[in-house]
Amino acid sequence: MATEEPTYEVVKRYPEFELRRYAPMLVATTEVDAGLEEAGRAGFRVLADFIFGNNHGRTKIEMTTPVNQQPAGERIAMTAPVGQQPIDSASGADRYVVTFVMPARFSRETLPVPTDPRVQIEEIPARLMAVRRYSGRWTEANYRSNEQALLRAVGDADLTPIAEPVYARYDPPFKPWFLRRNEVQVEVSEPVSQVR
Repeated sequence: MATEEPTYEVVKRYPEFELRRYAPMLVATTEVDAGLEEAGRAGFRVLADFIFGNNHGRTKIEMTTPVNQQPAGERIAMTAPVGQQPIDSASGADRYVVTFVMPARFSRETLPVPTDPRVQIEEIPARLMAVRRYSGRWTEANYRSNEQALLRAVGDADLTPIAEPVYARYDPPFKPWFLRRNEVQVEVSEPVSQVR
């Protein structure tokens, strides 16, 4: 059975990325004080504990993909107003928010309540994301080169980033590195031609 992914529609395909409109989603998040590579591992453990039953009701929640991670300076549920200046992603953040998307069958009311105070439940509104897909190892160097390529391509397409980029990993660690699906995503403001 396929692992559930967030619902989105492809708005437009560019040579180096896709523009996707994501539906609203419910997520479990945790903040981790660590660098990019270690934060993903540490955050995953906390969130996995929650979905494996460490919650009120001891309910097991099925795993979804991807596991998302972004600097904690820009909370995932907070979006900047249209027209905000682009955010500089080279912030050298050492605190990250790691996120699991909850299965679509849950609402805020039906999702089990976490027992670990490090786990927070948030609702993410619909948003427009520029997404670059790549394969390879889960290294910071691999991520950063794709992040910079995405941000350059987004700028070349006259789109404006309005949040920190998101590092999205779709595969388990035992999958060979050359087959892994990774993405870098950044929320962008609505193009002017679509706002009118």
